Amino acid sequence: MERLVVIGGDATGMSAASQARRLKGPEDLEIVAFERSHFTSYSACGIPYWVGGDVDDRDALIARTPEEHRARAIDLRTRTEVTELDLAGQRVRSRDLESGAESWTAYDKLVIATGARPVRPRLPGIDAPGVHGVQNLEDGQTLLDTLAAARGRRAVVVGAGYIGVEMAEALLKHGFEVTVVNRGEQPMATLDPDMGRLVHEAMDGLGITTVNDAEVTKILTAPDGRVRAVATEEAEYPADVVVLGMGVEPETKLARAAGLPLGVYGGLLTDLAMRVRGYGNVWAGGDCVEVLDLVSGRERHVPLGTHANKHGQVIGAGVGGGYATFPGVVGTAVSKVCDLEIARTGLRERDALDVGLRFVTVTVESTSRAGYYPQAAPMTVKMLAELRTGRLLGVQIVGREGAAKRVDIAAVALTAGMTVERMTALDLGYAPPFSPVWDPVLVAARKATAAVRKAEG
Repeated sequence: MERLVVIGGDATGMSAASQARRLKGPEDLEIVAFERSHFTSYSACGIPYWVGGDVDDRDALIARTPEEHRARAIDLRTRTEVTELDLAGQRVRSRDLESGAESWTAYDKLVIATGARPVRPRLPGIDAPGVHGVQNLEDGQTLLDTLAAARGRRAVVVGAGYIGVEMAEALLKHGFEVTVVNRGEQPMATLDPDMGRLVHEAMDGLGITTVNDAEVTKILTAPDGRVRAVATEEAEYPADVVVLGMGVEPETKLARAAGLPLGVYGGLLTDLAMRVRGYGNVWAGGDCVEVLDLVSGRERHVPLGTHANKHGQVIGAGVGGGYATFPGVVGTAVSKVCDLEIARTGLRERDALDVGLRFVTVTVESTSRAGYYPQAAPMTVKMLAELRTGRLLGVQIVGREGAAKRVDIAAVALTAGMTVERMTALDLGYAPPFSPVWDPVLVAARKATAAVRKAEG
């Protein structure tokens, strides 16, 4: 009998374990999985919506409990942290977080699914009561407890990426006066600044104060030690609660110590089957790896649950004796703040410049439905296309209801390597309640086609 050891009990780890179990029964494959927290297989992406009250019950975010995994003949050990990898000896050292007991577990095959860790700079006061990161379900519950007990109604969110804007909305729903302190030129650095400005304007309209080009220098505390303000070089922003939304980094401390190959972003490097490069019996996936960007041709760190679950399926197939691959990503992501929808896929302008591409950009304003149809909502679409070839390079969309998921049209086109001219012929569904005669994405493709032709002279 072979033994599979899985480090990490969320999307990638337990998807891999479950898929491997489907392919191989317990008489052929023993599966041991380690998870630091009490929970497994949950939607971290749903935490802001649980905190904000859109999701009533924490357990609604849990796809499969530890008990359900164990019922499928997976030896799942919660509240247990892996502290060391011995690749030569094919074993891992773990520590029971309740008792402190340590032990070694041998493996024939190893899956590393350690996820990502929140960026938490070493600032004075960063560990004060009332300062919260939001990475897992325990973090979400702790924040909810703080919000319920807060003596005032002022909140500061540090960072204006996906987590930052989503948590700003959640805090607003709790009746807090919300300030977002952002070191970037505009919110949502995953967009170009001109599109980020639209997000900024909408957040202002919702009553969220956004402070850009501001670097936090310290967290100020009251005499009782609790947070009282967030300080930058220019100002102080009073706070009864602070939420950190400064992004994440691959959690690869174990992998680095073991000498496994890491990329420029600190994520593990794998082949198409998600095997760690140079190691035939070690797989890795999820937020701790770097993946191929199909548009730029370079590796990127893209921490998203969609990819993590796909990685798990691919890994489980390989471990179980089957075959599957993960070819790469085009960088598609959507988010919202209240009724404002935000979407992007492919390259931003600076991404295209970084890889030496020459391109044109176009921006169009349209509506989600036929303009005469009730509740037609505005949206702005920005599109990048490569000079000479006309290849689609990227799309960004900011708008109201019906805007964000239109980015999927562009994601498919990017994956297929389509030109913007070819996109104009896409046979998309049309009826006045769903779109104008020319969908906003296709209007942008028409304008981009014209821009490419004009640039060719």
